[in-house]
This record gives sequence, structure tokens and C-alpha cells, in this order.
Amino acid sequence: MKTDDKLENIDSEDIDNLLIEIEKSFEISFADAELSSITTFGQLCDLVMEKIKLENVDSCTTQQAFYKLRNAISITLQIDHKSISTDLPLTVILPHKERRHRTKKLERYLGIKLNILSPPGWLITTLGIALFASAGWLFVDTFVGVLGILLTCSGFWFAQKVGKELRVETVGELAKKITRENYVKSRRNPKTYNKNEIVDLLTDIFSENFGLDKSKLTREARLF
Repeated sequence: MKTDDKLENIDSEDIDNLLIEIEKSFEISFADAELSSITTFGQLCDLVMEKIKLENVDSCTTQQAFYKLRNAISITLQIDHKSISTDLPLTVILPHKERRHRTKKLERYLGIKLNILSPPGWLITTLGIALFASAGWLFVDTFVGVLGILLTCSGFWFAQKVGKELRVETVGELAKKITRENYVKSRRNPKTYNKNEIVDLLTDIFSENFGLDKSKLTREARLF
């Protein structure tokens, strides 16, 4: 196999973390022995489809996720479901002042974590610079360096807790995100799946997480 088939800028630890997310989304579990022989994206897709023990039904999961999300928005936020479309901006239903509160209401109703809120980019950049500077201080004054690292890490934790910036912009984009991260729970009947969606969905998952061009995610693309 050609060496240029190897996907770039991905290490094994990143893939391990993503595999955990895939297990959660499809409610499956990988054994170490099964993963040891996986080297390509195509082999991983085959393994996921092999592990899913559900009835194959030809229906769109993203569409079902949208209907569930629309129902949740209508009931918990008291918004007319007729006004909720895929291109409706989330800022309309999640205004900045009430964003965290409303997001939590949706999560409780849906029974899943949406993971759509984050700190502003400038704050993350500032904390990153502070962390880098603190690491440098370790060579000058260990106490100051360690204190700086601890304070910066606390800053990252707090920023994640209070962040209100949206990671996706529309209701439709949120429905797609829910489908990627909670595939089985997105289905109207959680005992079914659509086999024809799996490869495209895994392609989306890898593309979103690693910033990859989807054209690079061929069956022959090497993960390791």
C-alpha cells in the first residue's frame, strides 16, 4: 500500500479517544483484539457495521433527530413547532442571556448532552498563552511555574463551565451533531439503524474531529 495513503496529523491517542465516542454513539463496544487488526478507515467502517446488532431500516436518522429536537424545543422552550425549521438560527431559540439555562432544559428533555457551548476564542487563546508562559517559568522559578499552570488549568475548567459561544449555528446543524454523537438515541426506534448511513456518518465524524477533507477518507486510508 502506498505510504501517502496514511492520514496526516492524527496520532493513535486521538483515534483512541474518537473510538470511545463512536462506541457511545452506536452503543457498541470494541475489544482490543478486534482493533489490533484494524489499519484502514474501510476496515473500521466494516467493524462498526459488524458490531451493530440492530434491525436495518431504510429511514433517515438525521431527519428523525430533527423531529425529536423540534419537539423538545417546542415543549421545553414553548416555541411554535411550525416556526422551527432546519435553517432557524440557534441564537433565536437560545438567546445569549438565557443560553445555558435553555440548553440544560433541552438536554434534560432529550436525555443527552448537546455539547454546543464553549468559551470565546479570545479567552482560550489567552489561557493558552498563559499556560505556555507558565511552563517556561518552570525553568526560572518552579513555584511560580507550577502555580501558573494550576491557575491556568483552573481557568480552562471554569471557562468551559460558563462559556456561552455556540459551536453550531442552526437547528439543522445541531440535528446533524446529535446524530453523529448519539446515533442510536436519535432514532425513532432505538432498536433499528440504517446500514446505508454508517460509512457517510463515520466519514463525517472523522472529518469533523480531525479537520480532514472527506475525499481523503477512502477505504484504503490508513489510520496507523
